[in-house]
Amino acid sequence: MGETQLQRKLAAILSADVVGYSRLMGIDEAATLSRLNALRRELKDPTIARHSGRIVKLMGDGALVEFASAVNAVDCAVEIQRRLQEGPAQSAAAEPIRLRIGIHIGDVIIEGEDIFGDGVNIAARLEGVAEPGGIAISDDAWRQVQGKVAASFADDGEHSLKNISRPVRVYRLDLGAKSAAAPQPPRSAAQADTPSIAVLAFNNMSGDPEQEYFSDGISEDIITDLSKLSELHVIARNSSFTYKGKPVDVKRVGRELGVRYVLEGSVRKAGNRVRVSGQLIDAASGVHIWADRFDRDLTDIFAAQDELTQEIISALKIKLTEGEKARLVTSGTKSADAHDLYLKGRELMFGNKRNRETFAQSVACFQRAIECDPSYAAPYAGLGMTCIMDFNNRYSDTPETSLDQAERFAAEAIARDDKDPFARYVAAVTHMWKKDYGRWTDEAEKAVALNPNSGAALQARGAVFIYTGEPLKAIPYFEKAIRLDPALAQHRHFLGTAYFVAGNYETAVAVFKERIAMTPNTDLSRAFLASALGHLGRNEEAGQVWRELKDINPQYSYRDHIDRLPFQDANDADKLASGLRKAGLAD
Repeated sequence: MGETQLQRKLAAILSADVVGYSRLMGIDEAATLSRLNALRRELKDPTIARHSGRIVKLMGDGALVEFASAVNAVDCAVEIQRRLQEGPAQSAAAEPIRLRIGIHIGDVIIEGEDIFGDGVNIAARLEGVAEPGGIAISDDAWRQVQGKVAASFADDGEHSLKNISRPVRVYRLDLGAKSAAAPQPPRSAAQADTPSIAVLAFNNMSGDPEQEYFSDGISEDIITDLSKLSELHVIARNSSFTYKGKPVDVKRVGRELGVRYVLEGSVRKAGNRVRVSGQLIDAASGVHIWADRFDRDLTDIFAAQDELTQEIISALKIKLTEGEKARLVTSGTKSADAHDLYLKGRELMFGNKRNRETFAQSVACFQRAIECDPSYAAPYAGLGMTCIMDFNNRYSDTPETSLDQAERFAAEAIARDDKDPFARYVAAVTHMWKKDYGRWTDEAEKAVALNPNSGAALQARGAVFIYTGEPLKAIPYFEKAIRLDPALAQHRHFLGTAYFVAGNYETAVAVFKERIAMTPNTDLSRAFLASALGHLGRNEEAGQVWRELKDINPQYSYRDHIDRLPFQDANDADKLASGLRKAGLAD
């Protein structure tokens, strides 16, 4: 009989170790175990999952984690070490827990759920040479991540590592100890070299709950304007609005969203007058950097928004390109009624309650806004988006005509304002469902160029690569979208799909599970998860996922699902069905 061929793959390996583990256990074994368990539950496991890692094994004092990319591994390590430096999970009465982390990318041998080989051994040895609280990576990993993660690399020269035949050049990402100055909030790779901001939902001070859409709309418009700036990292509404109606701890917001600055504000609307107040706060120190208020007639609301935006740009010392200056000149409407109706329609369209009734109400608002001002681009784009939602959800009696209508409305919006990123996004999604790959690509690229902070636009651009057979190129787009909008689970579905189409089923499983944890009632991600598990031969687990899917949606049909997805290559589309067949869940 011939020898069984070893299974191998290229992977990024992270090895972590607790500094002084034996000594800590000797001081107080029970307390140390409790702290380590809390650290894993509250910080390490969620961070590893967020960066699409797979925990291969846990030891009492460390962990071995596999990633599909060195960028993910380094981002994960940096986040963990920075969060440990901040110390919310540490006890002031006990010695802080510190980690050493080593990262290498290389060939590994697969044996069941375990991995072996030089790729693993080098990562473990690098962990041993890392400073307490620091990170050491190999030159192979460094070449993969330079220019893609924001951290200071110091070339530490070649090291002879124990039981490794060749010297390895080591680069250190030593984050150092806390300084006496106020601690900085943890920042993701996308944020570290640029100012970063979260705009919280402005408080409705009008004394009328029915005006909530107006204060939310002003907040969202400010987010949209700031998002157009390439030198600013702006958290999306989906994530910044999760703090709405709750007591706000600005330092906590900065830490959880990974931003340096937080904008709070309020809106008071009375008759034909409106007051918009705002205050910009340094999330690290809690210091107010800027505050002002703007009293205007409702017809001048755009001017108030423009002034507020310009004040923030000035406070953050952001340099605008000529293109950005042009995009920030509001081309909205002078009709207060048209603007008010557009805000109502947008709130209904993207609200938590979506059904046939809210669909009809949002369409009516956009149509009335156009009647008030036929030159106003935004409500045309809104109508285009409602048509796309109708195509997917069958809200109207004639959903088969919706895509053609969406294309027409997007063109109407672009004709009135060709610099509107939302109109370009609507056009991109329309052509996605029409399987017009050239127009889809062109409009998605324009949407990203006009609004580099738009998670929706990034998702649309990344999806092109998934469905045209280049899924690995899609991953950076979805990773950036997740950093910008961590609360929107849909980005994780697309990230999981990219790994799935690329054949990296282990990572796809981890990402789909994370998406399901965020939105437990999803059927879509469960179908892909069950198929990925089938490809991995984990049929019992796939069966359980499939039963959960059928409990959620008894009418689910994977064939209808496949037929609707805009895959250019039928072989890519068949991966969903083939995984289900392997698990015994499809014909």
